[in-house]
Amino acid sequence: MTQNWGMTIPFYDRSLSKAQDLIAELPALGYTDVWSAEVNGTDGFVPLALAAQWAPQVRLGSAIVPVSTRGPGLLAMSAATLADLAPGRFVLGIGASSPAIVERWNAGTFAKPYARTRDTLRFLKRALAGEKVSEAYETFEVKGFKLERAPKTPPKIVLAALRPRMLRLAAEEADGAITNWLAPADVQQVRAEIGPDTELIARLFVCVDEDTERVRETARWMLASYLTVPVYAAFHDWLGRGEVLRPMHEAWAAGDRQAALKAIPDEVVDDLIVHGDAATCRARIKEYVANGLDTPVLAPLPGAMPIDQAVRELAPEA
Repeated sequence: MTQNWGMTIPFYDRSLSKAQDLIAELPALGYTDVWSAEVNGTDGFVPLALAAQWAPQVRLGSAIVPVSTRGPGLLAMSAATLADLAPGRFVLGIGASSPAIVERWNAGTFAKPYARTRDTLRFLKRALAGEKVSEAYETFEVKGFKLERAPKTPPKIVLAALRPRMLRLAAEEADGAITNWLAPADVQQVRAEIGPDTELIARLFVCVDEDTERVRETARWMLASYLTVPVYAAFHDWLGRGEVLRPMHEAWAAGDRQAALKAIPDEVVDDLIVHGDAATCRARIKEYVANGLDTPVLAPLPGAMPIDQAVRELAPEA
């Protein structure tokens, strides 16, 4: 059974400026990792820089930083800074992201996501090792980039990966794979693509609340907003949920949001959201681990229990 037990930072109910005490408490609770995110809240690096000082025992990871919202050199500089702040404890998680984040929100270009992720990975491995890089990759060209201060311990790099091609790239060229929005039973299918020796990381959304209907009502909004994104739709097609989710996709495409929410079956919500009392939630998380997940990264959702209490009660030593 894994010794890793991660937490997402910042927390849903407070800003980063209000999170110091709870983050500092995580190591004593038994959490081994903290992982940031980067969508439209905090960026992926600043929370980790602060956590490096507030909780110096934990591993720090980004899950994930998009490869198309920063230039390759800037991404290398940010990673090198974290690697210097936390030698041997920082893991750089990168991924393709989505058209909404890259194009609509950041005025970038979402093109050839697999190739852009692969090229960025290959560039970063060289740059973070201190090499001077001049190379024309398939999706960009770098001329003469060299970090002024390369980290003494280059960070591991892990890839956001949802389907076989990207999962295999993570296994063959990176140090691990990050996935998202899956059930315990799905882990074995993902694990089969990367083999037994590649670290598998997943963010798990957890709501400590015994009111099942209330949890499902809130969770349906989250599920609809994610599972209608093309990459996640394709992921769940591959996992075998294509037909059961078809009514949701059809209603969403027709602009009927309420019908789309109602079309998500209870069993899908219960598969993809961990909920119940704290003991039930911990047992569910251990199902993921038993099926091959190395690093569960918990993301406690607002529910009947305050998030600071949920963080404490979901800890492996609780």
